[in-house]
Parts: sequence; C-alpha cells; structure tokens
Amino acid sequence: MVEVKVIGSWSSPFVRKVEMALKMKGVEYEYIEEDLRNKSALLLQHNPIHEKVPVLLHNGKPIAESMVILEYIDEVWEGPPILPQDPYDRAMARFWAKFIDDKCTFTMWKACWSTGEEREKLKEEATEGLKILENEIEGKKFFGGDKIGVVDHTANFIAYWFPITADFVGLELMTDDKFPNLCRWANDYINDNFVKENLPDKDGYIAILKTI
Repeated sequence: MVEVKVIGSWSSPFVRKVEMALKMKGVEYEYIEEDLRNKSALLLQHNPIHEKVPVLLHNGKPIAESMVILEYIDEVWEGPPILPQDPYDRAMARFWAKFIDDKCTFTMWKACWSTGEEREKLKEEATEGLKILENEIEGKKFFGGDKIGVVDHTANFIAYWFPITADFVGLELMTDDKFPNLCRWANDYINDNFVKENLPDKDGYIAILKTI
C-alpha cells in the first residue's frame, strides 16, 4: 500500500504548494504539522541537512526541498502535469522558479523584518527582482500562459503571503502603480477557486505574525 505523508507547517507557502500538487494529482496523504520552534525528531531524521519543511515521505523515503518534491510528484503520479511537457518550457519553468526563490521570496521576507538602512537595501534588491517579474508576466494571464503552472505556485508567497506581511509590518513595496502586471497576476492567482481553497486563513496567518 502506498503511504504518503507531508511534514509541514500550516502557514508555509512552500508546504502549501506541495499540498496543492498532491491534490492536483489526486494523491491521498497524511499531513503532519511541525512546530518549527521546537523541531521534532521526525523532521530532523528526514531532513537533517536543512531541518526545514516541507518533507514528503513516500513509503518511508524522504524527499526535501519544495521544487524537488514537486518534480518528484510530477514524475511518480499520473494526472494533470505540474511542469510543462515541452523540454524547453520545462527548463524555463525551472529557471523562473529558481529565480523567484533566490532573488525575490527570501529578500522580500527579510525586508519585512529588517529596519533602517538594511531594510532600504533589501527593498532595493527586492524591487530589482520584482521589475524582472513585472516584465516577464506582461501580456500573460499567468507565468505559464493561460493556465496556472509551477512558476505561479512557486510565486505564491509574492501573491498572498507577502502583501499580508508587508501590510502588517508597514512596508510599502509591491504597489499597483509600480507593478501593475504583478498585482493583476497576484489577484487572478489568489482568486482561482482551487488556489483559494488551499490558502491559509488570513486572520490565522496574522495571528502567527504577531508571535514573530
């Protein structure tokens, strides 16, 4: 019998995109909530290098790092494709997913929780990354075209988590006047029925922010 488990954190955008991928494929799984302030032996056993969520357990074998997990899910289970089928499009999806993770997500998150000169420097770095995405999404509904794809799910933090966090800490960065294409994309993404069903409750997320 196939056994699939996800070790995750309720509010993590990285965990949410893994769960959405499993649901897209129709894969049944057990979800295990992790306390990241008091990491469990289970997490440390199955992801000793990074000690982060998500971790996918498939028949007891662990796979870590969200993009790696998404590709694994796509290869193992039948169903709607997560990554494009064309080799070039697939390579470009990997490229943009990595760009978003490396140049946008973590910089934007750090900018929220920094102050003074450090915040201004991080805002500049994040702005440069967002400008590139603003140009990339121009003329498209989603990053992959007319349908939501892996790059959109990789950018889920930018669409949902970041605006809430930025508003909570009083950071102005991704505004309609500076990034109209990205803001339009973010609105379309978070209002997709499937995506909306798999986003954390806003009030619950804000409650978590208050503890940071």
